[in-house]
Amino acid sequence: MSYHAPIGDMRFALEACANLWSLRSRFTDLDSDLLEAILDGAGSLAAEMLAPINRSGDRAGVTLKDGVVTTAPGFRDAYAAFKDAGWQGLAADPTYGGQGLPRAVALAVFETIHAANMSFGLLPMLTLGAIEAIEQHGAPDQKALYLEKLISGEWTGTMNLTEPQAGSDLGALTTKAVPQADGSYAITGQKIFITWGEHDLADNIIHLVLARIEGAPMGSKGISMFIVPKFCDADGSRNAVRCIGVEEKMGIHASPTCTLAYEGATGWLIGEENKGLAAMFTMMNAARL
Repeated sequence: MSYHAPIGDMRFALEACANLWSLRSRFTDLDSDLLEAILDGAGSLAAEMLAPINRSGDRAGVTLKDGVVTTAPGFRDAYAAFKDAGWQGLAADPTYGGQGLPRAVALAVFETIHAANMSFGLLPMLTLGAIEAIEQHGAPDQKALYLEKLISGEWTGTMNLTEPQAGSDLGALTTKAVPQADGSYAITGQKIFITWGEHDLADNIIHLVLARIEGAPMGSKGISMFIVPKFCDADGSRNAVRCIGVEEKMGIHASPTCTLAYEGATGWLIGEENKGLAAMFTMMNAARL
């Protein structure tokens, strides 16, 4: 498969339609030359690394063995190139290593990546949502712990909503969160259709998980959101979350769509108790954009 980014069309959409330069007073480092360099760079990544492994990745798919997902050939090198170039943090807060550019510019880059290889593009898309959710709802210590490595691409993020018995009706979810003496929670339940829920491309995976604290109201009013890392923060030990299945989705076999089992996994509340669904909408809306 070959791909050539329509950079002229993108510039027209950004400059003429979205009136990008009306933001110049807020984004003083952005000028026409930098915009061209960003779009050219993303186009080169898409054409030279992502498009060539789109078909082969879909045909090879991913493998799951003993809870470990191995990605298709070429994906590790492609993700390393994406991470090392700083693409994940284009619009992120400079306080945590982001580049602080307009979201519209970042979306143009992500569109280029998705157009060349959607299986690959779903990974940074979900990470972007996790970054925004933690930026908006996380406590200062959570921001300090997670944002820098998510923004750099060292770690990736996921969104855990759906359960076997709770699809669009999230009020029916049964994943439970039991408070622990150290302020953490033990998370137990099963989540399905988790995009890039397990993989071998990053050092850690940060799951944002909807669950119900013991004694919370039934329905959507009793849902809270938790940060559950694949590897625990304190000592780097493997958390009690594992992949027990991978779905096959047409056209994106190289994207591991996982069933995850939480078996008393250590998690931390993000935002307020019973306000998790509202917090999760931050991540959901980022994915929709």
